Amino acid sequence: MPVRLKAPFVQARRTVALVWRSSRRGTAALAALTLVAAALPPSIAYVGKIIVDAVLAARAAGSAEVFTPHVVAWVAIEFGLVVAMSLTERTLSLVRQMVGARLGLDVNVLILQKAQTLRLQHFEDPEFYDKLTRARREASSRPLAVMQANFDVLRNALTLTAYIALLVVFSPLLVATLFLATIPAFVAEAKFSAAAFRLRNWRSPESRRLSYLESVLASDTHAKEVKLFGVGALLMARYRRLSEGFNRENNQLAVRRAFWGWTLSLLSTAAFYGCYGVIVMATVRGTLTLGDMTLYLVAFRQGQQAFQAILTAVGGMYENTLYMSNLFEFLGVPVAEPIGTRTLMPETAPEQGLRFKGVGFQYPGSDKWALRGVDVFIPKGQSLALVGENGAGKTTFIKLLTRLYEPTEGAVFLDGKDIRNWDEAALRRRIGVIFQDFSRYQFTLRESVGLGSVEHLEDDARIERAVDRGGARNLVQRLANGLATQLGRWFEGGVELSGGEWQKVALSRAFMREEADILVLDEPTAALDAEAEHAVFQRFRALADGRTTILVSHRFPTVRMADEILVLEKGRMIEHGTHQALLAASGRYAHLFTLQAQGYQ
Repeated sequence: MPVRLKAPFVQARRTVALVWRSSRRGTAALAALTLVAAALPPSIAYVGKIIVDAVLAARAAGSAEVFTPHVVAWVAIEFGLVVAMSLTERTLSLVRQMVGARLGLDVNVLILQKAQTLRLQHFEDPEFYDKLTRARREASSRPLAVMQANFDVLRNALTLTAYIALLVVFSPLLVATLFLATIPAFVAEAKFSAAAFRLRNWRSPESRRLSYLESVLASDTHAKEVKLFGVGALLMARYRRLSEGFNRENNQLAVRRAFWGWTLSLLSTAAFYGCYGVIVMATVRGTLTLGDMTLYLVAFRQGQQAFQAILTAVGGMYENTLYMSNLFEFLGVPVAEPIGTRTLMPETAPEQGLRFKGVGFQYPGSDKWALRGVDVFIPKGQSLALVGENGAGKTTFIKLLTRLYEPTEGAVFLDGKDIRNWDEAALRRRIGVIFQDFSRYQFTLRESVGLGSVEHLEDDARIERAVDRGGARNLVQRLANGLATQLGRWFEGGVELSGGEWQKVALSRAFMREEADILVLDEPTAALDAEAEHAVFQRFRALADGRTTILVSHRFPTVRMADEILVLEKGRMIEHGTHQALLAASGRYAHLFTLQAQGYQ
């Protein structure tokens, strides 16, 4: 079987296994109910034949009273079968709904769990984001649709087998003609299913752009600038252009699909009425009884519908498994396993501190060096400040230190050991960090602080200490519900904070890691006023005693407190030394310091 044709069936098997793991009892119930639902329609048709023949026999005998109980009994049996079929369909719908809800939850959990195993580079890669978008878009509906298509095929195949057993006695040739006439419509449907799949996948980047425009136009994060700068009309025009383009492409495909589907379905309709005429003529000639005619007409019509349903289910399964390939492709994204297993600091380390040795880094897909040739040693307990213009490589330096990225060349060492030989969790427990683009968690204030050390989320004393160290005590006292206050506007009762207040919460979160012996602050006070910034750094200096500290800042009154200053420019280390030594060198640092000092004169 060609790879392109074989792939959907491979995905179908994987999908069935996924549904089975999610809800074994529900899947078993669907299978059992499907078998019952398959047996009932032929049974009802056959009982209908018996009723018609019994009524005609009674009328021919002229003594309906003799045969009435017999006929009534069969009518009651058919009634019971119809009731059973109605109950089976209702139960199938209920079980399908319950299995679907469970499955949607489990698949979303799989996606989120997978996301937690990926490295930062995946989330900064547009191609990966397309995979994530496609996987999440189909997660709630496609797996169950594939499973249901399998059950539909089984159900209709069993029903069709029963009808064929009834019909083949009359004319095998007519049976073959009737069913073959439905195949062209199936082929066309499969073709258009594949076209729809390719269209949606091809549009993934534009779909993300459309979603982004929606978030900009309808979120509290962007509302102020959208209104003040009057960009709403421009963004709406872009949104309309993209959405209208999507709608136009969808409509063109839908029209072609409907036209060919209707045209080719006429073949099966014509075949049915041809068989209809043959059966009627046979009944007129007396070859068939009226009950036989009723049975064969119902069997032909429902048999054809069952066969059509099989083809439709196979086509739907083909389409849905194409979409399931998106989910399995995402779940199959390779994850770089941590090299190291060390969890404790070596008792006899060759050196105590952090060392960057010949470190260079290029972001994935870029031929530009974000960092190159960085050699620096930070002894344990000392502080380093990083200085440079935006884009100089300061935040990249921090990402490499915290192992959010691996160096492209060179290595980073902690206490003489390559950090790639450390267990990631153990390494990160030693580091307390706050980034410039810190998260604004829409949780309670207690949780937003406590997340800095998840294992101490219920440690009230530690949370209180972190609040004090981060300078958020006045904020806690101002809020009516204190630490129990819901932050942000996403949820009822939430309180929005100023930029400086959010930053104090983030600082407090970093100070939750009391055991961390490495503190990293990446522009931690950008949203604070001068007095608040001074207070933070006074606390920071006290808390940094005995710890290794790395500070990224544009403010030289802060930078000058560091034991050593590293100046970066276009990813290169161009100067390093103490504040006084760098001023005396009259280089780039001295120039930047002088420019900033003039602003205060």
